[in-house]
Amino acid sequence: MADRAQPGPCHRSARRKGRGVAVCVTLLALAAFPHAASAQVADLVDRSTLRVCADPANMPFTNEEGQGFENKIAELMAEKLGLALDYTWFPQATGFYRMTLGAKRCDVVMGYVAAGDPILNTNPYYRSAWVLITKKDGELASVDTLEDPRLKGKRIGVIAGTPPGDLLTRNGLMPLARPYALMVDRRFDSPAEAMIADLDEGEIDAGILWGPIGGYYAKKSAVPLSVVPLVKEKGDPSLIYRITFGIRPGELNWKHQLNGFIQKEQGAINRILLDYGVPLLDNQDRPIEAAP
Repeated sequence: MADRAQPGPCHRSARRKGRGVAVCVTLLALAAFPHAASAQVADLVDRSTLRVCADPANMPFTNEEGQGFENKIAELMAEKLGLALDYTWFPQATGFYRMTLGAKRCDVVMGYVAAGDPILNTNPYYRSAWVLITKKDGELASVDTLEDPRLKGKRIGVIAGTPPGDLLTRNGLMPLARPYALMVDRRFDSPAEAMIADLDEGEIDAGILWGPIGGYYAKKSAVPLSVVPLVKEKGDPSLIYRITFGIRPGELNWKHQLNGFIQKEQGAINRILLDYGVPLLDNQDRPIEAAP
C-alpha cells in the first residue's frame, strides 16, 4: 500500500494529495474510462447519497474511524449538499481507480492532484507544498530552500522515489540522505511517523514530507518542530501542488455542484485543513495561516 497522496513522478503527481502509486496518462488508461456519452447519462442520475472513495488506513487523510481531514471535509460536503454519507474503502495502491471510481462504486475521491491522473478535476480547494521539517530551536530552523549551504553535510530524511529526491541530488545532499519507504502497508507502517521520530531523537537533522503529512505529524510531535514549505526551489520538479476533488470524466453537472460547494465553504474547508496542520498556500505561494 502506498503512503497516500504524495505527488510523485509522471507529471510529478500523485494518486491523490501526501502520493499513492503514480500513474502516467496513457492511451490505455484513457481507454479504461466510460465513454463521455455514458458519463453524461450517469451524471443525470439523482444522487441521494454522497459516495466517497477512500483508503481505510491513510491518516491524516482518511481512515475507517472517520478521523482524517478528508473524512471531515466529506462530512461537511454531505451536510451542505443534503446527502447521506457512505464510503467505498480500498487501499490507495494499484487498482484504486479501477475498483472504486471507475467501477462506479463511489462518486468522488476527496483529494486528487490537479491535472494528475486521467480523471475529471474540480476546482482546487487547497494548495500545498513539500515541507522541510527541523527542530524549532535548531540551527536549521530558518532554512527555507534546499540550496541553503547550511544543509551541506546534514542527514536529511526523504521518502524514496518522490520529487524532493531529485532536488537533494541536484544540491549534493543525497549522499547523507536517509531514505524511507514509499510503498508500505499503512495498517502497520508509517514512514512519515518514523521520519518524525528519527528527527525528534536526533537520528536525522531534517526531514522532507508532503505538506499535509508533514504538518500533521509535526504538530503531533512532543518536540517543537519547524515546518517550512519549499516554495523557493528553482526548476523542475515543482514541489507545489493544487489539490482537487476527483470525479469521473464527463460528469459536468456533478463537477459544477462540487465547485459550488468549494466556493461557498472555502472558509470552513480551510479551518479543517489548518486544524490538522496542513500548510496552506495562496496563489502567490504565501502561507494562509487563518481561515476567515
